[in-house]
Amino acid sequence: MWMLRSFSRQTGIPLDKPVEELSVSHRRMLFHGTGARWIDVRAEDEAAKTRKVDTPPLFRFQFKGFYPALEEASRLTPGLRGKLEQFVDEIDCSACDGSRLREDSAAVRFKELTIADVVHMPLDRLASTVDSWKLDTREKKIAGELIREIKSRVKFLLDVGLDYITMHRGAATLSGGEAQRIRLAAQLGSGLCGVLYVLDEPTIGLHPRDNARLLGALHRLRDLGNTLLVVEHDRDVIAGSDYLCDFGPRAGRYGGRIVAEGPPGKIVPLEESVTAGYLNGTQSVPMPKTRRPVMKADGKPMVNFITIKGARENNLRGVTVDIPIGVMTAITGPSGSGKSSLIEDILYPVLARKLHRAKIKPGRHEGIDGLRFIDKVIRVDQSPLGNTPSSNPATYTGMFDHIRQLFAELPESQTRRFNARTFSFNVAAGRCESCEGTGQRKIEMHFLPDVWVTCEECNGKRYRDDVLEVKFHGSSIADVLEMQCGDALELFTEQTKISHILQTLCDVGLEYVTLGQSAPTLSGGEAQRVKLAAELARPMTASTLYLLDEPTTGLHFNDIVRLLGVMQRLVDHGNTIVVIEHNLDVIKCADWVIDMGPGAGVHGGQLVYAGTPEGLAATAPAKPKRGRKTVVDSGELVSATAPFLAEALANASFEEERVIEARLPPVTAPEKTYVTRHVEPLMRVAESAPSTQEVVLDPWKALGRKWHSLGKGFPRDQKPDWPLEIVDQILTLMQQVAGDDSLAFDSPDRVMVSAGGKDQPWAEVRTKSTQSLMVTLAGPPDAVDLEQLNELQLDGPVEFHDENEVRITLNLTDSKHVRHDGLRSFLKTHFERSRRAPL
Repeated sequence: MWMLRSFSRQTGIPLDKPVEELSVSHRRMLFHGTGARWIDVRAEDEAAKTRKVDTPPLFRFQFKGFYPALEEASRLTPGLRGKLEQFVDEIDCSACDGSRLREDSAAVRFKELTIADVVHMPLDRLASTVDSWKLDTREKKIAGELIREIKSRVKFLLDVGLDYITMHRGAATLSGGEAQRIRLAAQLGSGLCGVLYVLDEPTIGLHPRDNARLLGALHRLRDLGNTLLVVEHDRDVIAGSDYLCDFGPRAGRYGGRIVAEGPPGKIVPLEESVTAGYLNGTQSVPMPKTRRPVMKADGKPMVNFITIKGARENNLRGVTVDIPIGVMTAITGPSGSGKSSLIEDILYPVLARKLHRAKIKPGRHEGIDGLRFIDKVIRVDQSPLGNTPSSNPATYTGMFDHIRQLFAELPESQTRRFNARTFSFNVAAGRCESCEGTGQRKIEMHFLPDVWVTCEECNGKRYRDDVLEVKFHGSSIADVLEMQCGDALELFTEQTKISHILQTLCDVGLEYVTLGQSAPTLSGGEAQRVKLAAELARPMTASTLYLLDEPTTGLHFNDIVRLLGVMQRLVDHGNTIVVIEHNLDVIKCADWVIDMGPGAGVHGGQLVYAGTPEGLAATAPAKPKRGRKTVVDSGELVSATAPFLAEALANASFEEERVIEARLPPVTAPEKTYVTRHVEPLMRVAESAPSTQEVVLDPWKALGRKWHSLGKGFPRDQKPDWPLEIVDQILTLMQQVAGDDSLAFDSPDRVMVSAGGKDQPWAEVRTKSTQSLMVTLAGPPDAVDLEQLNELQLDGPVEFHDENEVRITLNLTDSKHVRHDGLRSFLKTHFERSRRAPL
């Protein structure tokens, strides 16, 4: 305190004022120090008395300032550097104003522009500025060739859709797609011929508006005499290629061969291709028939909102955006329009700090309302799962803990006194010490990259021989790690905790990934889907906000269909999804669209449209032209996404109706809380709906099949003793046996299954019994195959109503009951025999 009072006394900085009320000179002394000046500390400073002239100083000190002190501390102590990161940020240098040059160099001007002015221009403005320069004879001799080179290089960057990039941007701030397109532009300018170029998904992060420009750049590179080998899933790039090799038919061990090849319009054999149908229009990603309503016809909201006010991070221009709760929202717009700044830099940091105490600095904004409607926020991005070989899908999802515990409980492990730590490759209990559980050894090479070779002790198995002798159904722990998720699901069918996680991995299209695949070898899209599966496997709060950044990266059309199913399932359970996406198949399936733009960089950062996909498509010009300006003469913002979305909606096919919109009457407990919070916002009818539309008065009728797989509607609001996911599995099985139109959802606690031509239902599935999922079959006595029934080993009564009808009740309490190989055979036999019985 003595030092602080003496510092205040000699600098004049008051101690009773907040920092923002200090003068500029006082703040500069605090932040940058007092230089070589010495501050005297006297005895009178202890009690804040008036200084006596003749009192000698006790000691002296120099004040370096906050910034120099932080810089020196972070340089000397690496641990302290990490703690200080939340308090510092990168800003333009006050001396050079971000130009990176000395005063004399920065003062040189050409055409009234300094080099700092030039490098801070977006490339499209730079191109027009350079074109406007008129050079005299002397200037042409000096700079004519240089200006021609500048025009050429800028044009190449514009051709690949990077018109919003400025030259002063750091390489670390570029996305993977932007960096790849910059390298492509460099090759366009090189003028080389006879070169083989290999490109891996160059359309990553690219808006459909820019696909044509990128494709034109690829064609020009080809026309120079080069060969381009492009790995791509984008429809436009595939259709614009000269020759197509279609791999498949599936992923993992079920793929790896060329199933069809040829020009995109004449691929053979056509019937075996997994891609040709999406090119010729015979197949498409289906969209829902109905969308979850957000606004009424009069503009009144039907759901709650998270409101981001005055967002000004990066190129955002003080926009205010409302994000609806309980629906799937797509954030669209050209690359660089401000989508990631809005969601990744503002919304997520604010929610993470509030809900999870994360130490993340949010971007500039005035405030956010509606956070009380969210219990948890989960960001699913494409960052790697880990940087070491020990990280893999099994460890990231937590499944490996259950697998190790299962192996530790086997009789052989009990005999040898093995525990769960013994089956871990990260500790010394049972791993191979020669390779420390990695299965590989690193050979350091002088002047060359390090080389990894298979461990000669364990042959890549990671474990000691005695540990590998412990086997579960003939598979050791090393065999399990080398299994694909689809094969592992069959092995661990009866292990509920393990099979549940494996099922989620398969649901997101990762059945081909091995459990022990090293995290650094996973692509960005695979890593993102592993994260999504890990979150799906955890218990849901029904008030979770999921933030996804281009989840379709690296996905085939078939995989997009599966991913959309998973996303819609999350929203059906009351969660909220906000997805940043350029893929039109995802945008058309969203309930709400927030379009940013109208352009990129300095031309973006504004809210262009917020509403339904159909509403956005309706704003498209009558004859849109690719690459035209997105601002009309009246000053009205025109969406760059609307023309392409309108075309996608015009060619869309529809899936089975998922949600019936209806106005719900008041309900009583225990359904009131659930309906008010989750069902009611999804099912009210907009006031503009036709009067002929059916009004559904009961939540189970409105939700249909979804109601029976929810944890609501049980007696006294109890939770069932069996896993809810088996409801959907058994209904799917019954539908496969009895036909697509055999299920009736007219009752809140049971589903009736009818047989064609029969007045009485063939089966009844009671879904709201807490003891078990009860499946009751009705039919003649000869319809029952007693041998098959005994093999099922399901506890349930057999009731004889009369000599012509026998009722059998199957009590399903575990996933293994539904996956039993004999259950399908028994149901099919019973159904066929019941249908043949006389009416």
